[in-house]
Amino acid sequence: MDLETIIYEVRDGVAHVRFNRPEGANAVNPQFSRELRAVMLEIEFDDAVKAASITAEGRVFSAGGDLKEFHAAGDGLPQLASDMVIDLHAAINKMNRTPKPFVAGVGGSVGGAGMSLAASFDLVVAGESAKFTMAYTRAGVTPDGTSSYFLARHIGLRRMLDLTLTNRVLSAEEAEQWGLVNRVVPDDEVDSATAELAQALADGPAWALGHAKRVIYTGIDSPLEQAGEFEGKTITDAMQTHDGREGIAAFVERRAPNFTGN
Repeated sequence: MDLETIIYEVRDGVAHVRFNRPEGANAVNPQFSRELRAVMLEIEFDDAVKAASITAEGRVFSAGGDLKEFHAAGDGLPQLASDMVIDLHAAINKMNRTPKPFVAGVGGSVGGAGMSLAASFDLVVAGESAKFTMAYTRAGVTPDGTSSYFLARHIGLRRMLDLTLTNRVLSAEEAEQWGLVNRVVPDDEVDSATAELAQALADGPAWALGHAKRVIYTGIDSPLEQAGEFEGKTITDAMQTHDGREGIAAFVERRAPNFTGN
């Protein structure tokens, strides 16, 4: 792929995605959104990819929407924003629907659309000095980036309203306590910790991990009976895979499993 705002490479079953506009605080603009969508499609259809690691170049994971570019668009801003949001939301939807775990490493400040992105990843590692804020209403606009779906589910309605209406800033420790991030590490370990976690997932029972993700996301939006039916179908499918049979055999035989990811 010909990418300018993102660095993309696959190593040992892990797709390494790195935001690469440090001079612009990795802000979200139409080009970035198009490229993120293309990357998510690549990950979905590449059978060699078992998990993804998402990090950012520079001191800021993402400052949110590129307000300078928005301002320069003048009367064309609504059309520019519409096109951008279509691509951004398509990228997030594709990531969510792809049965592979996505691990993000967040360092520095995160705001606006960057905050929305952080909420959409499956697992999040944060640097100890990271800061999180919605910031949308500070600029006189409303949330996007699917934050109304993911962030509200992670932290709850009251806290979502607090962050959105007051633009409260959360520390990494608070973000972990609230359920926005999974773990906090020293700032200089964010990239390595993220890559290591993604690698561990890629080296494990990848089919089971990816489809367990789908079970969880499906179940949270489903009535009880439908959630149970989907669980039942997926676990029986898992038992037909190599890793499903191998994992059960290894437990019974009291040995380490030899997972292949299939």
